[in-house]
Amino acid sequence: MENDETTSDAAIRETGEEAGARIELHELFSLLSVPHVHQVHMFYRATLLDLDFAAGIESLEVKLFTESEIPWDEIAFPTVAHTLKFFFEDLAKIKNGGAFGFHAHDIKKSMRQFEKD
Repeated sequence: MENDETTSDAAIRETGEEAGARIELHELFSLLSVPHVHQVHMFYRATLLDLDFAAGIESLEVKLFTESEIPWDEIAFPTVAHTLKFFFEDLAKIKNGGAFGFHAHDIKKSMRQFEKD
């Protein structure tokens, strides 16, 4: 986050910087504490407004995937992998009348030691 920036403003800005994507921001979806690197990662649900996206200066590549196509072993941050798993679990619940929830999780191991749960 930048000084004087809200978390929702930061999410929209970061999405633009990282993926060149325009989004409609929805509710906070996951909050992940990563104490060994003194960080808290927040992820919002959002709607992609168009397919005009591209890698930004901090990204090598951006691409849309179905759940079965996700390259889990190539995801750099466990917070992203956890959030994707929460998303697909909630999506399955929605098919049975459920709803998206809020997810909080603590990651108490090295960012590079993440394993598929």
